[in-house]
Amino acid sequence: MSAAVESQKSRFYPETAFGGFSDIDGTVVFYARINALVKHDFVIVDFGCGRGSYAEDAVDFRRNLRCFKGRVSKVIGLDVDSAAKNNPYVDEFRSLTPGHAWPLESGSVNLVVCDFVIEHLADPASFFSEAGRVLARGGYLCVRTPNANSYIGLASRIIPNRYHKSVTTAVQAARKAEDVFPTLYRCNTIRAVRRQMERNGFQAVVYGYEAEPSYLEFSTLAYRIGVLHQKFAAGFLRPMIFAFGQVR
Repeated sequence: MSAAVESQKSRFYPETAFGGFSDIDGTVVFYARINALVKHDFVIVDFGCGRGSYAEDAVDFRRNLRCFKGRVSKVIGLDVDSAAKNNPYVDEFRSLTPGHAWPLESGSVNLVVCDFVIEHLADPASFFSEAGRVLARGGYLCVRTPNANSYIGLASRIIPNRYHKSVTTAVQAARKAEDVFPTLYRCNTIRAVRRQMERNGFQAVVYGYEAEPSYLEFSTLAYRIGVLHQKFAAGFLRPMIFAFGQVR
């Protein structure tokens, strides 16, 4: 993280000096709630597990919140990208084939994590259907995805996918091009996610969340505007959607 970004975070979120994360850190908040649900005998599915880029997170506390391997019965990683087989945080990797059922038995999983993946799916309805199928009764589905109605979602849809890698890595210095993928935004409003959760048998809570404006780190002025947005924006305009559901 650059000195300029550190300075901005320290000014607006001085608590980052103690532990490296703000009180509204989206990753900490999202995974803290997941950790509150997890039991030692759980089988967890990391949908769209990727290569495990969070291994490079310099904040130990935040990185450890995301790692369930060794704390549960099994972590199964699912992804269409073969590079994900090298993810160090999964016990077992299984390859996904678009348009096909997940390679998991019905009712065999206790918790599914889907972190920043929904926005990339061509058929998000099948994701929710398969999650409902593989989860055991009482199992949990935990989703974080960008909100299409927010400034981040609007910018992402305006900028053609062919430019996403260059733009994202320019505005977020710590982001690697290999971790940027095309977005489709076919189920990225609070209403759309809630509808899918309910249709597939989940008792769900779905809401907007806004952490510190990390996408605006490229400009001091933009960052300051982002801080104001974070403090005063209505829930339906907040950049991230958090969804937590339980199979009825």
